[in-house]
Amino acid sequence: MQKVFLTVILLGILQGVIVTALLLFSKLNKKPNRILALLIWLITLAIFNLYGNNSNWFGSPALRDIAQVIPMIFVMPVGPLIWLYVQSLLNPDFKILKKQRRHFYPVLVDLVPSLTIIIYIFGRATNLFVTNPGPWANFLDNYNVYADIPRWLSVSWYVWLSAKYLSAHKTATGEKTHVNKNNFKWLMQFTRVFMVFQSIWLLYLVPYVIPRFTGFMLDTFNWYPVYIPMAVLIYWLGIKGYNISYQQTAADKKMKANNLTPEQIAQAVTALTKAMEKDKAYLNPDLNLASMCRMTGLPAKTISAVLNQHLQSSFNAFVNGYRIEEFKDKLSKSGWQHLKISALAAESGFNSQATFQRAFKELMHISPSEYMKSAALNTQIEI
Repeated sequence: MQKVFLTVILLGILQGVIVTALLLFSKLNKKPNRILALLIWLITLAIFNLYGNNSNWFGSPALRDIAQVIPMIFVMPVGPLIWLYVQSLLNPDFKILKKQRRHFYPVLVDLVPSLTIIIYIFGRATNLFVTNPGPWANFLDNYNVYADIPRWLSVSWYVWLSAKYLSAHKTATGEKTHVNKNNFKWLMQFTRVFMVFQSIWLLYLVPYVIPRFTGFMLDTFNWYPVYIPMAVLIYWLGIKGYNISYQQTAADKKMKANNLTPEQIAQAVTALTKAMEKDKAYLNPDLNLASMCRMTGLPAKTISAVLNQHLQSSFNAFVNGYRIEEFKDKLSKSGWQHLKISALAAESGFNSQATFQRAFKELMHISPSEYMKSAALNTQIEI
């Protein structure tokens, strides 16, 4: 079983190296990708350290000393990177300010073991103090156990801040911008996955920090209950994070291609309004985007851009909105009350009863018959 676990971790390391390079050197979505690349790299370093120790990569004295001096476990920056990634992906103008750098100062917690070994090696080489390694080793063993408490607390705190930031952003924008539509769901998944990981880590951490259970946890489980999920996390972050960068870039290019000046937008809205309100183009059941282009003289991409980005509507919804208002207007007039609902819908521009029923309910949130009842007209119209 250990070989299976080590294979999973090794594949996670390879995936982490590849994805880190792809994200780091990608010309797309640079700021979020670089933050995500650093996050994945820190996780990759951690599982590489476990793999190296369990595969006896650091068996020789020279490699062992190098591995002890060069830190590979950086957990304290993980939380801030999660928080900054969420902000950078939602805010195109995001910048890491000087005041935000203080969030990375607690990385000292991760550097203490390496600094301790460096001090010991220096002291032994210069004969500044007794070279007995026992007290130093005991300090490092205890420190490495209890340092995981502030590490867990740090990551949990920033995951909570990220979830809070997403909630506030959703309340403020209502997920109406294209950035939110493309990325908000991904970021919600992103924070929830880290919440799950924190729960798994906590289940391992509680018995691990109790002295009488520490040895049992390491001898029985090693660090696999935590590091296997970390390897899986690398796979998921790499694939999803890389894909989302391409999706957002495509959306940005589309928005840029359809970017219109205020004058062009105003002219397009005026032409569309005239075609619908004066010329009553919606009464034509065969009305489509091509025929609207001929009527208004506007390019199809301009009509689509104005409707989608400035009127928050699709072409069909835009036209059907006028048709439903026409239906309601006819329904209120005595000259039309002898007709069935299907006939009224046809006279209003709908080419099928099913389309009318669906469009009416989407816009009015009730069915046509319910609308009639609420308007006290159901006794006057033959259904």
